[in-house]
Amino acid sequence: MGAPPDSVILRYVVPAELAGQRLDRFIQYRIPRLSRTRAQAIIRSCAVRLDGARRRPSDIVRSDEVVYLVRERFVEPETPQHFGVVHQDDELLIVDKPAGLPMHPSATYHRNTLTYLLRERYENEFAPRIAHRLDRETSGLVICARTAQAERTLKRAFEQHRIQKTYLAIVRGELAQDEGEIALPIAPVREGLHVLMEVREDGLTAHTHYRVLGRRRDHSLVELFPKSGRQHQLRVHLSAIGHSIVGDKLYGPEREAPFLEIIEQGGITPELLGRLGLPRQALHAHRLQFVHPTTGLPFEAVAPMPTDMQELWESFSPALTGAPPMA
Repeated sequence: MGAPPDSVILRYVVPAELAGQRLDRFIQYRIPRLSRTRAQAIIRSCAVRLDGARRRPSDIVRSDEVVYLVRERFVEPETPQHFGVVHQDDELLIVDKPAGLPMHPSATYHRNTLTYLLRERYENEFAPRIAHRLDRETSGLVICARTAQAERTLKRAFEQHRIQKTYLAIVRGELAQDEGEIALPIAPVREGLHVLMEVREDGLTAHTHYRVLGRRRDHSLVELFPKSGRQHQLRVHLSAIGHSIVGDKLYGPEREAPFLEIIEQGGITPELLGRLGLPRQALHAHRLQFVHPTTGLPFEAVAPMPTDMQELWESFSPALTGAPPMA
C-alpha cells in the first residue's frame, strides 16, 4: 500500500460474525461514538485497498478481510517552547519537560520538540543528548547527557534498569488496595491504531508497582514505579486493571475514539474535554534516582506535580494533603 510516510494507518480485521455488513456499519462498530455520516466521510477520505484504490461506504466486508484507513498527519502543531532546568553540571542536564512538548522529531513534529530546543539553547556547546523518552503528553523529568561518555553510561544504565523512576498519575476510580503490583505482558495491537499496545499472553513481560497517595470522588492519586520499560506501559497497565489515567486519549474508557475525534475536529472540543477531564493525560515523571555517571555517588532529581494536575486533583476536594508540592 503506497501510503505517504507521514500518514497515520489504522488496520481492522473483519471477524466472521460481521461479514456481510456495509463498510460504514463496520467502521461504526470498530470506532465507538461515530455517527453514520462521520463514518461515511472517513471512508470516502481515508479508506483504501492495498492497491491504493478508494473504497465506498456501501462496500460489503468479508470475513478476515483487512480494512485500511490512511489519514494524513497535521501540519506541525504549536507546542510549549520552554523547559525547566532541575540540575546541570559538566556531565548532566536534567530538565522538567512540560506536557505537550514532544521529545524527538517525527512525522508530525520537527522544530517544536525538546531536541530542537536543546540544540538552540546550547548551540555553541555539545548539544545535550536525551538518554530516554517520555510521551509527548507526559510532563516531568528527562535526563540529558552533556558528553558522549555520559550518554553511553546513562543509556546503558537505562537498558539495565539501574535508574529508578517514579511517576505520579491521577486515575479514574478508587483503587481498592493501597499498594500493589501489576504484572501483565504487553505487545503491539494486532488491529486498530498502529501505535497502540495491549495486554496479551504472547507479549513481553512488564511489571509496574503502584502506591495510592489519595482517593477522592471516584478518582485516585497514585505513585507508579515501573520495573520494566515497555512502550505505554503505565497507561496500558492502569487501563487493564480498570483505572485508566484521566485525559488518556488512547487507553481510556473510549479507547482511541478521542484521538480520532481530535483529528476529525482539528482539536479538542469542549464536549470532548468534558469527557476526558484534562486536555492531556494526567501522568508526570516525578522522581529519578541513579548513580551519577562521573562521581559514582547516588543522585536524585525531583520535579513537583505540575499546576494542571494539582488543580485537577484539588477540584475533587477542597484541599490537597499528603501529595507532592505544586510546582
